[in-house]
Amino acid sequence: MALTGRTALLAALGSVPIGIWDPSWTGLLAVNAPLAVACACDFALAAPVRLLRLSRSGDTSTRLGDTADVTLTVANPSNRPLRAHLRDAWPPSSWQPGTETTASRHRVTVPAGERRRVTTRLRPTRRGDRQSDRVTIRSYGPLGLFTRQGTHRAPWTVRVLPPFTSRKHLPSKLSRLRELDGRTSVLTRGEGTEFDSLREYVPGDDTRSIDWRATARQSAVAVRTWRPERDRHILLVLDTGRTSAGRVGDAPRLDASMDAALLLAALASRAGDRVDLLAYDRRVRTLVQGRTAGDVLPSLVNTMATLEPELVETDARGLTATALRSAPRRSLIVLLTTLDSAPIEEGLLPVLPRLTQRHTVVLASVADPHISRMAEARGNTDAVYEAAAAAQAQAERDRTADQLRRHGVTIVDAIPDELAPALADAYLELKAAGRL
Repeated sequence: MALTGRTALLAALGSVPIGIWDPSWTGLLAVNAPLAVACACDFALAAPVRLLRLSRSGDTSTRLGDTADVTLTVANPSNRPLRAHLRDAWPPSSWQPGTETTASRHRVTVPAGERRRVTTRLRPTRRGDRQSDRVTIRSYGPLGLFTRQGTHRAPWTVRVLPPFTSRKHLPSKLSRLRELDGRTSVLTRGEGTEFDSLREYVPGDDTRSIDWRATARQSAVAVRTWRPERDRHILLVLDTGRTSAGRVGDAPRLDASMDAALLLAALASRAGDRVDLLAYDRRVRTLVQGRTAGDVLPSLVNTMATLEPELVETDARGLTATALRSAPRRSLIVLLTTLDSAPIEEGLLPVLPRLTQRHTVVLASVADPHISRMAEARGNTDAVYEAAAAAQAQAERDRTADQLRRHGVTIVDAIPDELAPALADAYLELKAAGRL
């Protein structure tokens, strides 16, 4: 049976011991001489990889769960056409599991002296910066018998931003904010609100709002209308310590806290309030201050993209001192941290009065929905034990929340999908009550 192509070549060359010449092989080599010449020509006609010039363009950022298209331009300055397989390597988290092979490999043909573009579509599975690795190119000759292979560096970074899934709640929260602000409904009255205008009394109005001097000057009873104060200061404090690394569902607690912080920041900036961000565990991880209303949300999203939990115990005293320096005047301080009893009782409670005596404090915590499911489990002995453990854990959590409430702290405790709207509602309630 005659052997052709690569099989014949490998059979011929593989049968000749290296460094030993035997005349008996002369006939075999003579028979395969045309094949050897063809292979040599194929190798010579393959475009050199080293001379190629690579550059990139495309997306530099994307939200977690969305795609990013990065275009690689391959320029072939040689006088031989390039026929190649190309692998555009990125970190494994740049694609959904199982899709890397098809997404990162391309077949490209570039005529001599021309350039071609190939696009790699990323779908990252984690936040943060994803940096491109090496580009490996395997150049084939016209017969496909021999190849030239080499690697190039074409640096590019794609920043994967938080998904901000709670933005779907923003229209309803803004509608309620407009009602509080007097744009679409009756104006509110409360301690700390700002006087807006006078209008005629209608049945049901609070009699304490009657302006008797204005009433004496006209024939109708006049009442004062009020609107919530604007230009309040809100400091969002993200606890990036070890408790934020605990996973609830498919994501760390820190991600749910970020989502809630983004919704509150979007809502508060629309309300005319100033929003700052502090991320802290044992040191300041990030501090965003002094952003305008139009720039605050992009700044927070961009900063949060690279934040990761640190496996250290949060220094509550350091966090409190840093928060007080960041908010020298009366502010709303939102602590996005845990409600676990040990970190609160040993860390936060001893220093909490320093915050509450000057500021309004809200503590928002991510609850684990698995605890609620365990508490409802019945049917066998294991399920009953799980229900008892869940009830005990929830009781400790409730006791910790009660301790914080006695210090004047507003508690928001909700599962990941409900934390962001619950925190926004707490903000609106404080605003309606004139406590900001």
